[in-house]
Amino acid sequence: MKVKVSNKVLVYLGVVAITIIFIFPIYWMILTSIKPNEAILRLPPQFIPKGATLNNYKNIMGDGKFVVFYKNNVIVSTVTTLVTLVLAVFASYAFSRFRFRGSRFLQMLFLSTQMFPAMTLLIALYNMYFKLGLLNTYTALVLACSTNALPMSVWILKGFFDTIPKSLEEAAYIDGSSKANTLFRVILPLIRPGIIAVGIYSFLISWEDFLWGLTLVNKTEMRTLASGIAMTYLGEYNYDWGRVMASAVTAAVPILIIFIFLQKYIISGLTAGAVKE
Repeated sequence: MKVKVSNKVLVYLGVVAITIIFIFPIYWMILTSIKPNEAILRLPPQFIPKGATLNNYKNIMGDGKFVVFYKNNVIVSTVTTLVTLVLAVFASYAFSRFRFRGSRFLQMLFLSTQMFPAMTLLIALYNMYFKLGLLNTYTALVLACSTNALPMSVWILKGFFDTIPKSLEEAAYIDGSSKANTLFRVILPLIRPGIIAVGIYSFLISWEDFLWGLTLVNKTEMRTLASGIAMTYLGEYNYDWGRVMASAVTAAVPILIIFIFLQKYIISGLTAGAVKE
């Protein structure tokens, strides 16, 4: 009996320790955002805030650049999510329902693009967007983020389409429904968890993007949050850590809201649709 109790205590202590390890960076980010800059660099560091202030938040909210960055991030993330969802639905439905020679190879080839680091595609995409005149535009950012999110989105939704029996579509055809009507009014409502999961996934990919916003955009008014924060508050000789952390906390709010209210869809969507081939 004592051995079981001791094992439970050790398990709980381990869980608490791991939780603290994961939560501490978030706590430190929030703590730093409410400190004045002179207190941030003080040694030994303050783990309990003294003289907390909201000036960093007031400064970024009063800074027109941060508002522009936030607006750009919302636009790019929203459009990327819509573009990814539309393309992923049609591509995954085609892979699931239409069998043709080389279909399996094409699916694996499509998914294998996730194996390559984004840095390997950077020069090629930059040259292509430069020749097309798309640099410093929302179009370039949306296309880059959608390209990044699309392969996994197609793979997830294909798993959901595979779980829907073809007899259901055939019954709809017999009743006089067209293929498009059957897809949108019969099939898509049945895979709603997968659609929500893919939408969240593509939104997070674009919301947290740093690389494309840094390389495809060099105008301040077109930068998104991550690249805008890095280029504005992190200078060559001076780092305004208070504003950086306040910006990071503000940028994390939408992600936190998504995970609080939609985490069940994320978990069910990424597991249920991926276990059946």
